[in-house]
Amino acid sequence: MKTLKSADLQLLMIERTTGMKANQWVYQLLRTNLLCGKIAPGIPLTIRGLAEVLDVSPMPVREALHRLACEGAVEAKNNRRVIVPMMTAEKFNELCELRILIETHAAEKALPYIREQDIANLELLDASINEAVQRGDVETTSLLNQDFHRSLYSANPNQIVVPLIESLWLQLGPFSRIAISKLEKIYIVDRHVEAIAALKQQNGFGLRRAIEADIRDGIASIKTVEGIHNYFKGVA
Repeated sequence: MKTLKSADLQLLMIERTTGMKANQWVYQLLRTNLLCGKIAPGIPLTIRGLAEVLDVSPMPVREALHRLACEGAVEAKNNRRVIVPMMTAEKFNELCELRILIETHAAEKALPYIREQDIANLELLDASINEAVQRGDVETTSLLNQDFHRSLYSANPNQIVVPLIESLWLQLGPFSRIAISKLEKIYIVDRHVEAIAALKQQNGFGLRRAIEADIRDGIASIKTVEGIHNYFKGVA
């Protein structure tokens, strides 16, 4: 992926398609970077600074940051800056438990609607994830992992929880990055393979168990919240 760089910030670039308004493009770009943990907690972001890096006027940046603040992804400060909020142990545990509760529900509700083509697409995504892991491409691995989960849950045509799930991903993005960076060390079992096997068998219990294990495996790589913040200090 291409990147945009400044003295204090390095952002993944996403394409601005024909007809895409500046505010929507800025929102999608910042959202993508937050989802894959590219913006570390505590680093101040200014409207003017982001506008310069993205080569847009301040207005679309302001609108994008307002939307992201409403989603809990960033926090506005009194000095006209925003930051990715620092994490507490209590909040981290709450977000992770919510992920397990909601995502296992979403997976089981999608199960009756899964078809062979859906399974084939999930297998391709999992293969792409494995390739990204082997390359050490943390950002691509993170985004593809989210695509896998999103594709599974969205198979349910009546689903209403994917936006809520994505809001949890946004808040956990920087911290999930740590788990992704340690995949080769902690993932003895590919939980996505287990989930796909459960889908083929129409096994709701097995599917819930695989999704929960997938989330818990990531949590297990993060020992303490202090370790999270030390990690980002080390890579800043």
